[in-house]
Amino acid sequence: MAGSEPVTAPDQHKPGHRKSGRIGAVLSAVVLVVMAICGNHEGKVEDIWLIGIAALLLAIVIGDTVLRRNGLRS
Repeated sequence: MAGSEPVTAPDQHKPGHRKSGRIGAVLSAVVLVVMAICGNHEGKVEDIWLIGIAALLLAIVIGDTVLRRNGLRS
């Protein structure tokens, strides 16, 4: 049925805003780290969660960048 057209998923045809998503994730991580540093926390559990979530966001952005650079994600 496809003939000469490549078979792709429907979500591959949608335009994406990768750059704005990356910028938003990095800004969110920065805000979380600032909240951990300047917060009025008595215990360190909140700081650990905030920094952990910020690190997870940055790891996702870096992983996505590496995969796209290597051609493993479209």
